[in-house]
Amino acid sequence: MNHTTTEEAKKAAKPLTPKVKELIERSKSVILGTLDAEGTPNSSYAPFVHIDNTFYILVSFMAKHTQNLADGRKTSVMLIEDESATKQIYARERLTFEASTSQIERNSEIWNEVVGKLKEAHGKVVDVIAEMQDFILIGLHPVKGSYVNGFGSAYFVNENLEILEHRNDQNHQSK
Repeated sequence: MNHTTTEEAKKAAKPLTPKVKELIERSKSVILGTLDAEGTPNSSYAPFVHIDNTFYILVSFMAKHTQNLADGRKTSVMLIEDESATKQIYARERLTFEASTSQIERNSEIWNEVVGKLKEAHGKVVDVIAEMQDFILIGLHPVKGSYVNGFGSAYFVNENLEILEHRNDQNHQSK
């Protein structure tokens, strides 16, 4: 008979960082939560590429979230399993993190590299978008967050999106 403690069971069930990497690789866009100058929230999304732990998005100033991102306000980013692929809608796999932002200078070495990667990932439309002067390239840099891959399977992640520890089940009590 196996006599593992609850703590040993949590460690054994702890998903490996490759699970986070797999979710990032399966995802094509991020969901963005931003705040404007008055603190009004705005939700949106953007296609991305992930390079060296930074999520890069090419976004237009005609969108509310772009000004919020360019001004460096608090930002939340989410990647989430496709609804059609999930077995349980209440327990979709997801990665959510707070991010700092940086604007990438147009036609710089990093701009050219990232726009090339965006084109590889999302097609020729990127050539057209990158030429439009209202589009800017933003880097989203993870600060801290969480990864969930099912009921009772929620973990804190650090700025490198490495799993730190299991989120305790405090406040998940039945009446």
